[in-house]
Amino acid sequence: MAPRDPNTDSNYTAWRTQHTTANLTIDFASKRLRGSVTLDLVSQTDRASKEIILDTSYVDVSSVKVNGSPASKWELKPRVEPNGSPLHVSVPDGADKGATVSVEMEVATTDRCTALQWLTPEQTSNKRAPFMFSQCQAIHARSVFPCQDTPDVKATVSFNIRSPYAVIASGVQVGDVRTEGGEKVYRFEQKVPIPSYLFALASGDIVTAPIGKRSVVASGPNELGACKWEFEEDMDRFMEAAESITGVPYQWGEYNVLVLPPSFPYGGMENPVFTFATPTIISGDRQNVDVVAHELSHSWSGNLVTNGSWENMFLNEGWTMYLERRIIEKVHGSSAHFHFSAIIGWKALEEAIKGFGADHEFTKLHISHKGPDGHPIDPDDAFSSVPYEKGFHFVWYLERLVGREAFDMFITHYFTTWARKSLDKDEFKNTYLEFFSKPQYADLKDKLASINWEERFHSPGLPPKPEFDTSLVDVCYELAEKWKGKDFKPAASDIASWTGNQKLVFLQAVQDFEEPLTPALSEALGKTYGFVDSQNVELKSAYYLISLKARDETTYQGVAELLGGVGRMKFVRPLFKSLNKADPKLARETFEKHRDFYHPICRQMVEKDLGLIEAKTAAVSI
Repeated sequence: MAPRDPNTDSNYTAWRTQHTTANLTIDFASKRLRGSVTLDLVSQTDRASKEIILDTSYVDVSSVKVNGSPASKWELKPRVEPNGSPLHVSVPDGADKGATVSVEMEVATTDRCTALQWLTPEQTSNKRAPFMFSQCQAIHARSVFPCQDTPDVKATVSFNIRSPYAVIASGVQVGDVRTEGGEKVYRFEQKVPIPSYLFALASGDIVTAPIGKRSVVASGPNELGACKWEFEEDMDRFMEAAESITGVPYQWGEYNVLVLPPSFPYGGMENPVFTFATPTIISGDRQNVDVVAHELSHSWSGNLVTNGSWENMFLNEGWTMYLERRIIEKVHGSSAHFHFSAIIGWKALEEAIKGFGADHEFTKLHISHKGPDGHPIDPDDAFSSVPYEKGFHFVWYLERLVGREAFDMFITHYFTTWARKSLDKDEFKNTYLEFFSKPQYADLKDKLASINWEERFHSPGLPPKPEFDTSLVDVCYELAEKWKGKDFKPAASDIASWTGNQKLVFLQAVQDFEEPLTPALSEALGKTYGFVDSQNVELKSAYYLISLKARDETTYQGVAELLGGVGRMKFVRPLFKSLNKADPKLARETFEKHRDFYHPICRQMVEKDLGLIEAKTAAVSI
């Protein structure tokens, strides 16, 4: 049987990883992880397969054992982009169906590892210790150790990690920290099977504080107080809301948040037990904690029930956006907040589709990860708001079709049926149709027959636009209209009572003006409403996109400074693109100056955006 994931070279239909044991040392001096990784693989055939093929990318493999003895033959094949260099391990006699074969490998990461970022003490806030963190989504776990690097395979994980500094992993810590040979050994167990992209490690000067009954926040010592304040008011409410909406208890024991140094390229990464979060959500106003609602929702959609390949990423992210907005609605007690978040998301979707072009493959709900020549594409190239927001509109459409009460029953059925498994679009479709074919839903028969699944999955461009409740955004649009008048006199009181998201919608409306603001008006906007001095990066970057379009040179240096302190691609990529139009020299100088600050994934995408290497895509990243 051919694998359904084009982004793996592993023969996972013949062998499936059941358990991974990672015995690794974090070597800050050489910026390497080194040690042994053991995969316990279950044979899916009756001695038909005589080799195990694993994904690798820029990993040094020095030895391979099969069932405790040196492998009779193993070979790293030549690298082919984007999947890497498959490792072939001979199993001459094969194995009975259901039998387990253990493959132990001595490994070390290299300086070309795309999953790890190593920070010097100077790149951290208190400048006392180095820092390392991983980001394995989408296909970067293979640059840490050989594995079946596909979301279609899930395995339990044991972590035994040595480091001179505190360690965090995507498992629950077990036992006390031991000291061996001057190094501390940290042990973690992940007893819920996870795909390889959720393997996560971080190490550095990390301290923790409680933020809820089942939750702590971890960060550098300097930020801990601010991080605790940002999260402690909402964490338990978010947890209770998520369990109530899904009807499925939280499966992972603890839900914690690690606030990373500023070069982390995403808003958050839903690593089990410990969400890795951008410090840009620590804004001192509790206005950006929706990121936590999103990553928490992944504990059900993505981590518990997983897309079978990155072509089906909308099953992870569309569901997660839907659950996030349901949590926000429940916590705030009003459906207007669900709609308000969806309106912001619609704007992001429009921007992403405009960036790609409305007929581009990457604007489809189901994105083929095979290029025109039949070779796989890099999932990072297809990464944008599309699977998030187009996926959300797909899930929300299915809810509205049957009504919320019935759909809530389906939510619980879905997360129970597919728990600890992976699925594709067709399995999702069948699950939905089978559930609503029950006798009590007979009156929905015509509605279900009206769904054009083929069109929903494969049509490029924007989906049909729903009717939004605009009650929370109307005031934002009204103020934006006033800014079109040359005689408008702004005052700080115009937005004094607004939420951060209302300010963001206002700024997005001004971004959309056909005629950019004059430089003088842009300067007045930033100063009168306090955007130019805001600690909220979401608002500051949205304002800077306006000022760059206005060619307001008073902000250029501020843009360059922000780009030197933030690594989140959601902000970095649009700002570099806009700065490149306004002042190409400054854009390139800024990038070269801070090149080593950015995560390897972010660095590569910005190089494409600035035309420094061949660009395959043009969409904005999350």
